Amino acid sequence: MTRRPVAFGRPASLALASTLAMLLPAALPQVQAQTLAQATSPAGIYTCTDASGRRLTSDRPIPDCIAREQRVLNADGSVRRVVPPTLTAEERAAREAQERTVSQTAAQQRDVARRDRNLMARYPNEAAHQAAREQALQQTSKAVEASQARLQALASERKPLQDEAEFYLGRSLPPLLKQKLDANDAAARAQGDAVQTQRAELRRVNEGFDRELVRLRRLWAGAAPGSLGPIEEALPAAGAATASAAAGAASRPAAAPPPPR
Repeated sequence: MTRRPVAFGRPASLALASTLAMLLPAALPQVQAQTLAQATSPAGIYTCTDASGRRLTSDRPIPDCIAREQRVLNADGSVRRVVPPTLTAEERAAREAQERTVSQTAAQQRDVARRDRNLMARYPNEAAHQAAREQALQQTSKAVEASQARLQALASERKPLQDEAEFYLGRSLPPLLKQKLDANDAAARAQGDAVQTQRAELRRVNEGFDRELVRLRRLWAGAAPGSLGPIEEALPAAGAATASAAAGAASRPAAAPPPPR
């Protein structure tokens, strides 16, 4: 049986056109939704200007702009974020070093602020600070007095020895007398050195408290903790040890001379 092509007449053509007219409006929102979904994808739209000045656009990072800044745009053209250029190894090392420096500076700032707060808690007013100064100076001041008293005692001990030595002008001194004079001289030098050390310690302690007082006055006046720069140590632990050692040296008598041969 031979099929004949069916020829659509005008009524059939009108029916097809009517059907398409009904289908297209229904499909159009789906097409628009797909287009909108592509434009508002989570990745956004990447755009950049390459080395030749061309403006490139893509839905993913653009390889030709790997060493250039890339902008990620929203569907309305606003900038969602900026992707910085990919750094070289040297640039990464430099940036990491800079970040470490910034982190260390921030940590130091926090430490200074903490110590400022502790300083204000320890010394709520100038009277409390002055009392602490006097207490810190007391031990060393006593050591100075003890050294000076020991020097006077050594001078008194030397006078009879010196008087006895006058009988031997132009002659050699007896060994025992010479040893006593030498021991007295050595003890006097040691006490003189101790006095110099103790006085230097008094100056150092006073200067430390003076620096601390300048800072405290600014903090008491309302300066924010941590805003005054690094804190200089007022009384390092070594200071107390120095004062204690000097006081011990002042209280010890001079070594006895060895017996004559």
